[in-house]
Amino acid sequence: MAGIAFYAPMKPPTDPVPSGDRTMARALVAALGGVGLGAVRLISKLRTRDGTGEEVKQDEIIHAAGLEKERLVKEDPPALWLTYHSYYKAPDLLGPALSRHWAIPYVLVEATRAAKRLAGPYARFAAAAEAACDAADMIFYMTERDREALERDRQPHQNLIRLRPFLNREALEVAAHRRAERGPIRFLACAMFRDGDKLASYRALAGALALVRSDGWTLTIIGEGPKRAEVEQLFSAFGDRVTFLGALAPEQMAERFASADMLLWPGIGEAYGMVYLEAQAQGCPVLAEDRPGVRDVVRDGGWLVAADDPPAFARTIERLMTDDRARLAAGRKARAQIAAEHLLDGARASLKAGLEPLMGRQGR
Repeated sequence: MAGIAFYAPMKPPTDPVPSGDRTMARALVAALGGVGLGAVRLISKLRTRDGTGEEVKQDEIIHAAGLEKERLVKEDPPALWLTYHSYYKAPDLLGPALSRHWAIPYVLVEATRAAKRLAGPYARFAAAAEAACDAADMIFYMTERDREALERDRQPHQNLIRLRPFLNREALEVAAHRRAERGPIRFLACAMFRDGDKLASYRALAGALALVRSDGWTLTIIGEGPKRAEVEQLFSAFGDRVTFLGALAPEQMAERFASADMLLWPGIGEAYGMVYLEAQAQGCPVLAEDRPGVRDVVRDGGWLVAADDPPAFARTIERLMTDDRARLAAGRKARAQIAAEHLLDGARASLKAGLEPLMGRQGR
C-alpha cells in the first residue's frame, strides 16, 4: 500500500460521536494528506480505550488487538505508521509490532507517558503505552507538559518535534468578531455533557457565576450528552439568563463564537482544548483556569486564572464585563495567534519536516 498508515486507538476519525479527539484525528488526516508523502490510509478502526480500568475489558481489547494484527500482517506494508493519541487508557497495541514486522518507521502524535499508572488497574495498558513511546522513531508533542515527560524518558534513537494543536482549516474566515452594541454581555460555554472532567468544569463554572455580583450577563451553552439533566440543574438558579442550545453543526458553532463576548470554560482535565482554538479563531476571547495544556493554546487571546479558585474566576468575570476594550483587543490577538500558529499550513510544515527524512527508511 505504501504511503502513511494512520491509526487512532482512542477514537477513529470515522466515529459518529463528536469529540476533541475526533476533531484532531480528522485534522491530522487532512494535514498528512497535504504534505506530499503519499496517500494516507486509516489502517484500523480498532478502539482500545478502557475508561474504567477493568481487567476483563482489557483482556477483551488485547485479544481483539491480536486478531487485528493477524489480519493486518497479511496486507502490503505502508512506508510509515503514524498513531495519534496513545496513552494509558487507549494504548497503541498494533503499531509497534506491525512496524517492527514490516521494518518501517513508527511515529506517534500526542503520545503521553504516565509512570504513576504503571501500578494499579491500568498497569498493563500503561506499560503498553510506555512501550509504544519507547518504540517510536519520532514523537510529535503538542504541549509543554507532554514534552517534559517525553524528554525525560526519550530513547537514544528518538526525535521529539513540536506540533502545535491546530484547526482543520486553510485560513480564517473574513468575518470578524461581532457583538451587540447594547444589552447584557454574552458569555458562551461549549462542551459535551459527560461525567468526569467535563461535568467538573460545568460545576466549576456554575460555582463561579454564582459569585458574580452583577446580573448583566447571559450564558449560552452548546453541548449534548448523558449528563444533560445534571448540567441543567447546575445552572437552574440563573433562570432565563442561561440558554441550552444542544449540539450544533460546526458552521453554527462558528457563528455563536463570533457573536459571543467571551468563552468561559475552566478546562479541567483538558489536554489543551479544541474549544479554545475554535473560539479564538472567531475573535472570541477566552477565560479559563491556568492548567497544563490549556496554557499552551490560551495566551494573548484570553486570560488564565488560578485553578480551583471560583472566587478568582468570578472576580475576573466581573472585571472583564466592564472592560470592552480589553476583550476586543484580546479577540483580535486571538485571531492573529490562530492564523499564525494553529492552522493547516503550520501543521503541514511541522509534519513534513519530521516525516520526510523517515520516508523510505527502515524502522528499527
